[in-house]
Amino acid sequence: MSEHRRKPPQPQGGGRAAARRGQSGPSSGRRAAPRGATGSPADSYGSPSPGSGTVGPGGEDRSYGSRAEARRAAQKGSRRRVADNTAPAGRGGPAGPGRGRGRATPAPGKKRFIDYPRFGKQGWRRWVPSWKLFSGLFLGFVGGLVAMIGIGFAMVEVPSENIAAKSQNNVYYWADGSQMVATGTGVNRQNVTIDKIPKAMQFAVISAENKSFYQDSGVDPMGIARALANMARGGQTQGGSTITQQFVKNTYLSQDQTLTRKFKEMFISIKVGAKFDKDEILQGYLNTSYYGRGAYGIQAAAQTYYGKNSDDLTPSECAVLAALLKGPTYYDPAGASDLDKSATPEANRKRSEERWAWILGEMHKDKRLSDADYQKAIRKYPTPDGRKATKGMTGQISYLVDTAKKYVLAHSDITEAQFDKGGYQIYTTFDKKKVNALAEAVKNVQKERLDPKHRNLDKYVQFGAASVKPADGQIEALYGGDGYENGHFTNNADTSGVPVGSTWKPFVLAAAMKYGTYKSDGQGVSPLSKYNGNDHLKVYKPDGSYYLNKDNTPFYQNNESDHPWGYISLRKAMEQSVNTPFVQLGVDVGMTHVRDVAKSAGILDQSMSQNLNPSFAIGTSTPSAIRMADAYATFAASGKQADPYSVTAVKINGADAPSFVKPKPAPEQALDENIANNVTDVLENVIQNGTGLKAKTLGRTAAGKTGTTDENKSAWFVGYTQQLSTSVTMFRENPKDHKLLSMNGTAGVDSIHGGDIPTLVWTEYMRAALKNANDPGFPKATEIGEIQDEAGAPSPTPSVTITPSRTPSATPSPSPSQTTPTPSPSASASCQLGWDPNCNGNGNGNGNGNGNGGVDTGGVDGGGGTTPTPTVTDTTGTGNTRGNGNGGFFGGQTG
Repeated sequence: MSEHRRKPPQPQGGGRAAARRGQSGPSSGRRAAPRGATGSPADSYGSPSPGSGTVGPGGEDRSYGSRAEARRAAQKGSRRRVADNTAPAGRGGPAGPGRGRGRATPAPGKKRFIDYPRFGKQGWRRWVPSWKLFSGLFLGFVGGLVAMIGIGFAMVEVPSENIAAKSQNNVYYWADGSQMVATGTGVNRQNVTIDKIPKAMQFAVISAENKSFYQDSGVDPMGIARALANMARGGQTQGGSTITQQFVKNTYLSQDQTLTRKFKEMFISIKVGAKFDKDEILQGYLNTSYYGRGAYGIQAAAQTYYGKNSDDLTPSECAVLAALLKGPTYYDPAGASDLDKSATPEANRKRSEERWAWILGEMHKDKRLSDADYQKAIRKYPTPDGRKATKGMTGQISYLVDTAKKYVLAHSDITEAQFDKGGYQIYTTFDKKKVNALAEAVKNVQKERLDPKHRNLDKYVQFGAASVKPADGQIEALYGGDGYENGHFTNNADTSGVPVGSTWKPFVLAAAMKYGTYKSDGQGVSPLSKYNGNDHLKVYKPDGSYYLNKDNTPFYQNNESDHPWGYISLRKAMEQSVNTPFVQLGVDVGMTHVRDVAKSAGILDQSMSQNLNPSFAIGTSTPSAIRMADAYATFAASGKQADPYSVTAVKINGADAPSFVKPKPAPEQALDENIANNVTDVLENVIQNGTGLKAKTLGRTAAGKTGTTDENKSAWFVGYTQQLSTSVTMFRENPKDHKLLSMNGTAGVDSIHGGDIPTLVWTEYMRAALKNANDPGFPKATEIGEIQDEAGAPSPTPSVTITPSRTPSATPSPSPSQTTPTPSPSASASCQLGWDPNCNGNGNGNGNGNGNGGVDTGGVDGGGGTTPTPTVTDTTGTGNTRGNGNGGFFGGQTG
């Protein structure tokens, strides 16, 4: 040790330490170490070491070479005492044997009941549980698990098919809170005993879903383990794999896939398997399963799909109903595309037939269907009956309920099966007076203009309409068709597949104002810009070349008439619905910009034509009436867009349904305010002087646009005031294949145009809907963009004010019977680039809608004519086949 750290020697026999040692007595609690504690010879024999200078009690000298040595001696003594199981005295206590000068070691005390960390072990050994501890914990866990299972088994109740059959109605309310209708499955549910269920039905579900039903215990442990593991990982949930488990699941109102519910389902399934025999379980399963169309139980399904009692079902029919248990949305041959666009009648029929044949084959293979019965059953697919109206589902109520139900399912976690069990209260946005007024307007115009009993071309005419509140999105009224009671189950207000024609042109104009053209360097185009409005014109690409037909001949865009308009302003072209200026304008602006503006206004991607060819500018897309009303509401609200909605609240047995998100959207500024106001200004002129002249009898400030498609297969009018935006569509449809039919000759006239019957319906409805309401007009539009005339236009361009003209235009609109239809998808679009194999023509049209080889020979809506729908393979729907999707409204699904 270095010198500067060594302490100076203590004085011999003196100093404060010696004094303290000398003064310590029995009461001090400090005693000298006993002889022998240090192990030195002096300690052993009582003689001090020479020079020790230390005197112990009783006068004995004690020698410690240093304090370190004393500490080491004390530690040795401490370890010796521990080994001898002796306890040294604590500070202030009596001296124990081996007491040394160093720090004392505390007493070990008693062992704990659970010896962990382990007593008497050092290092990592202290943390290794003993076999006693491990065995005790394992036995405790097993015992606790057994106790938990026993308690769970004792506490759960077995399901009752009779209780499950006590379904409730769903109650719908008008916007004012009064009750609209109470409808549900209560009258479409009836339990039957096993003897009333054909053996073929029993065997069909066993062969298809649970072949070991008669041998298993009712629970599939591996299936449950997979489901639990999947849920724990956050993966897709799985249902019970045995009929017993599915029966248990059917009795729950809540179908939540949670770990707690899975354990409970397992306990109940075990209890059911122990308490019920197999026939009782099978009976319960078939009586509580959902077969679609609101039918719960085999008896209701037999009545719904085949109009007979369950015990009268044939083996072939049983196989069809058994197929429905895999999912009625996708296996009901009538289709359910209102819930999923892939569930079309055609796709569902194919899926149903395939599973029907497979189930019969499995029954035969399992020896549950004889050779003769199998051959008889497989011979012909037993097509189920069509849909039928259920309780309360008549008139427009059926379509209001349909729209509200789809909205709830799309904006919550509620399944259709849960919803159809009832108990929900649905508060809608529908205004009873407006709904009745819209239905009355359609009825009156139908009665006045159509006579299907005496004119064949008046048959199969249908209407769809919707009315939306601008800057809010609230759907206040709609018209979906003739009613479920008349066999019309498609909601015409909320389906896609009917091309909108020239009602699309305002989106082209808005895109031009926003983006300009390829030659304007981003500068917006003024609606006073002039384009060539003559008939039969080539359409030029930005590089100066022109579009070609499939045979490389020039493609010509046509108007309905051959009127020589010359270079006219876009405002005038909109007024008279001339096609050629808007087709060329759309190409100059870029169809992607047109699409983007339409989307921002509220049109869904799914309903827009995927071919952004020239015809896209004049209406190849097929949005629903609801979405068209909502998009025009964006113009009415000076560019503010709000998605349409039909439900404000959903309650379950009086309490808010937790998974339904109150949807009222905050309006967003989707378009520049002045762009929207300029579009409105131009569309006001359509009513004042153009193809929408019949709407002028409304007697208040309004804006709108007419539209008709090729071969006169559909006609539209979409218009608005600042308070209400409404769209009306009219079309003919083959009820068997849903193909659109021409309306040439309908109502006793050559053709039906958007400015005719649809405008009459719109005007009568809006007059009633806005009765006693004020007329705020529209915000004034200010001059926008630059005048950018098409190449070849006369110069200079005269200056014209933007205010809507209140005087007849230079070229008056045609008479009602000649009011121009809105162009629909043009065949030119696909033919010009060789996209459509059906195009074989030479591109020459005659200006009257008659072309050769499918080339677009359309015209204008009003003063110009119609544009034929192109035969393109990727248009929404199937060309002229109307889709049955839920498209326009909440999901954009199309048929």
